[in-house]
Amino acid sequence: MKYAYYPGCSAHSTARDMHESALAVAGTLGLDLIEPAGWTCCGATAAHQTDPVLAASLPTASLLKVRDMGLDMVVNCAACYNRMKVANHEVSTDPAMRKKVSDVVGRDYDGSVKVRHIVEVLLEDVGLDAIKNSIKQSLKGLQVACYYGCLLVRPHDVTNFDDPENPTSLDRLVAAMGGVSLDWPHKVECCGGGLSMSRTDVVISLTDSIVGMAKAAGARCIAVSCPMCQINLDMRQQDIEKQTGTRHEMPILYITQLLGLCLGISPDQLGLNKLMVSPASVIEKIEVHANG
Repeated sequence: MKYAYYPGCSAHSTARDMHESALAVAGTLGLDLIEPAGWTCCGATAAHQTDPVLAASLPTASLLKVRDMGLDMVVNCAACYNRMKVANHEVSTDPAMRKKVSDVVGRDYDGSVKVRHIVEVLLEDVGLDAIKNSIKQSLKGLQVACYYGCLLVRPHDVTNFDDPENPTSLDRLVAAMGGVSLDWPHKVECCGGGLSMSRTDVVISLTDSIVGMAKAAGARCIAVSCPMCQINLDMRQQDIEKQTGTRHEMPILYITQLLGLCLGISPDQLGLNKLMVSPASVIEKIEVHANG
């Protein structure tokens, strides 16, 4: 199964662990992820807040490269995924925007490239049965809080990915790994996203609420699919402790890292050594059960 894999800018910087774990899991499950030559930044929230034509044109430049490949675009970063889906929606529903974008990128684009998150591919193309059959190390009841954030499931008429208020895609993957996916109220609450640098006070408050709720629900770790969410929930735990005195010590893992462990991929290959909060308790639980 071949796909055009759009890694996004953070895959080669702050979210190398997201990128490495996606490639490792894909290789193990028989997914061929081909990086489009010359892909460019999707613009993220910066372009979206600056200029609507720029915000649609930046993703379109990469979507055109994928159209030339004749493949579906697979995205791991929830922010990149959202911007690609929004660009598709705008050029396919707004003729004036399509014309403006075509003038900017130098080619006409109709929004026809199918954009899919890697979780969609795992569920729809690989399938839960195949994933279960490939698992070498079960989670054995590990309690996981699945966190979706804002950009993966909203706006629903654009992303068309799962339920915007109570999504279950990550939960189904956790269950297939033998874990317990917790029912908790903060799975789509905002972590602060683009405010990470400009309003750290707001981010600290939001992340404290999210991680604290996951801990209260009994979570041993939080599973995410967005690099900004991962960074905020992982890195800000130190700031939370300094500001409030609360020490959460909650590991924040990408869903592909959790799945990779269950597939028998080494922690280093999955980038688990790059996390701020040690995932040792998660690794030890899986390995103890696997050996026992």
